Amino acid sequence: MEKLNLADVREYVNENIVDFHQRRIKSLESLTLDKLLKKNPYLFKAKNVATAGQLIESLLDAFLSSSEEKLFGDFLENLAVFVAGKTCQGHKSSAPGVDLEFMNHGIHYVVSIKSGPNWGNSSQQRRLEQDLQAAVIRIRQARFGANAQAVLGICYGNTRTSYLRGYLKVVGQNFWYLISENKDLYTEIIEPIGYRAKHHNDIFYEEKGGIVNRFTGQFIDRFCDSSGRIDWIKLVEWNSQNFDLDRVMSDK
Repeated sequence: MEKLNLADVREYVNENIVDFHQRRIKSLESLTLDKLLKKNPYLFKAKNVATAGQLIESLLDAFLSSSEEKLFGDFLENLAVFVAGKTCQGHKSSAPGVDLEFMNHGIHYVVSIKSGPNWGNSSQQRRLEQDLQAAVIRIRQARFGANAQAVLGICYGNTRTSYLRGYLKVVGQNFWYLISENKDLYTEIIEPIGYRAKHHNDIFYEEKGGIVNRFTGQFIDRFCDSSGRIDWIKLVEWNSQNFDLDRVMSDK
């Protein structure tokens, strides 16, 4: 495995972290109030949300939390592929469920990359197991019994390395070491990831503020009564009203 040049990593991160921030802003630009209001209205009533502005901000924060996790997960996946490309000629895989393939010490690794440890339901985990097993079989058949190892690589967390459902689960520091043989890489990437973070966040929060103001006005027009209070009945009806069970049952 080739020694990783950290200057290359910094250059890659500085160039590509911009895309993450641009995609964050794009996710706001494509958002509509109707899409935002598909979130669980009962939850926010239970939290005693009282004003339209407070509700919109809470809904928007919930939306952004899930959206940003996906966007940043894509960035970390691509960073890992870049690192493996520099150290051992790793490359993005075309196999279903596999993100990265590389060779090291005579072992052909097939890797599915997840940003964090809390991912997927039981059916998604079973599908991953099947995809990784299929990739290993393909490699062994193509290369006449080659030594292939399936890996679930998780970018952060401190779970111990383990064999699970036919693959090796490697987390946090261990994952970044697996693709670089640098025990400190997991901490060395944190500084460049913050490249111009304040500048990008200032732009993002300016856009977010405009969204909150615009959606608050639209929400007041549609879901507040004449006294200015949130009409929760009207909101829940918009979110969940679909009664047709009597018709369906009468057709049986």
